[in-house]
Amino acid sequence: MSRKLPIFYSALMLTGVNLLLRLVGTSFQVYLSGRIGAEGIGLLQLTMSVGSMAMVAGMAGIRTTTMYLTAEELGKQRPKNVPWVLSGCLVYSVVCSSAVGLGVAAFAPLIAKNWIGNMQIVDALRLFSVFLPVSCLSGVMTGYFTGANRIGTLAAVEVAEQLCSMVCTLVLLQLWAGHDPGRSCQAVIFGGCLGAAMTLSVLVILRLRDKSPMGEKIPLTRRLTRTAIPLAVADDLRTGISTVENLMVPKRLALYPGTTSALADFGIVSGMVFPVLMFPAAILFGLTELLIPELARSRAAGSQRRICHLAVKSLRVALLYGGLCGGILFLCAEPLCLALYANTDAGRYLKWFSLLAVMLYLDAVTDAMIKGLGQQQISVRYNIITNTMDVALLFLLLPKYGIAGYFFSFFITHLINFVLSLRLLLRITHIRIPFYIPALTVCAAGLGIFAAGFATGGISRAVSYGAIFLCLLFLFGVLNKRDITWLRGLLRKK
Repeated sequence: MSRKLPIFYSALMLTGVNLLLRLVGTSFQVYLSGRIGAEGIGLLQLTMSVGSMAMVAGMAGIRTTTMYLTAEELGKQRPKNVPWVLSGCLVYSVVCSSAVGLGVAAFAPLIAKNWIGNMQIVDALRLFSVFLPVSCLSGVMTGYFTGANRIGTLAAVEVAEQLCSMVCTLVLLQLWAGHDPGRSCQAVIFGGCLGAAMTLSVLVILRLRDKSPMGEKIPLTRRLTRTAIPLAVADDLRTGISTVENLMVPKRLALYPGTTSALADFGIVSGMVFPVLMFPAAILFGLTELLIPELARSRAAGSQRRICHLAVKSLRVALLYGGLCGGILFLCAEPLCLALYANTDAGRYLKWFSLLAVMLYLDAVTDAMIKGLGQQQISVRYNIITNTMDVALLFLLLPKYGIAGYFFSFFITHLINFVLSLRLLLRITHIRIPFYIPALTVCAAGLGIFAAGFATGGISRAVSYGAIFLCLLFLFGVLNKRDITWLRGLLRKK
């Protein structure tokens, strides 16, 4: 078995991989937008939204469950139980994913006609349903390798998967799909499915080569279902309501008097703005991927001090990084989107959503820590409340305010979900976050945006803002010499 890395270096490795994959994915999105246009991107987003809902339903919470249970067994020094955990999770995944795949295949024409309103994507949905069990089993193996802290192996396989998917998709787009949106959807889905099949094959072979000892059979059904079912309910509700929302947005947006093409506007926000907005978050996703098993191990070992240390540091990193990225995106939104998409509306919308970067990045880290601490059931309630509220607000606001109503609904519901999640995290970890730290960070970001706005050119604004923001953080006392000493210690492995 490969040597395990400390969480900091594992996070650095996953950060590099996530940045690479996000860069490739964003570049591919730019290529697609130029090939099939904003309306084609909108259709692709609707199709992928339905596919995402099917994927989440088929996964049924098992990826995070595999990660959590594997980390828990290793944290309690019971490695011989891990094979039983993995086998139970694989069986659970086969049953759930096969059932969902059959349902998608059977109802594909109905979904295409009544949900999406375009029969061109029937074949794409059926293709997705065939490979759904493979994709879900790949998620189980990924969860196992993450829970076992075999990050180096996983990083290499994920890069290979992305490259395989991209090459297959590009070949199909060039030689077969042309500019046809329906065929483009099939090409994207088939490429992703081939990548998942490759990942599953490689990870299974690596696992079999370990020849890890297996202990006596352990009772797993109750532990597995107690963890997976709340996760599945939460994920299904969130994704299901999100899919309803995505399918509803173009129809309700078309009722707004100022809308010329509702599908194009939806494609701009979901297919152009959000990929750029969340691209810098790839650095944080490496951390969130590792926080779940790390906190599970610490909780199993009864290390409350370790839990508090990780929670405080992770929230602090997300806050400062979100402030840095949000300011840069705000200042560079218009020239960046003009260069990427040749679309001025995308730049204007990105400017709006960049103001929420701090909250979105913090929410991603907070959600990961809640899952790592075994609080999935409470998270279900929060998702039900905020997702239902989001659909209701969009239904009411889109015909009257258009994209501005979409932004307002997005802001309100994500803020409520973040506040509830953060409150839960603070209560179960017993940590306290001084109010002046987020307040001064937001203040530094606002002053930095104002000062850097006088610079000309996107690069000059970004560099000026970064320098001003960091200087203000030191001036306000948010950052100090101890932080520099801590960072140097990490880099020197001390």
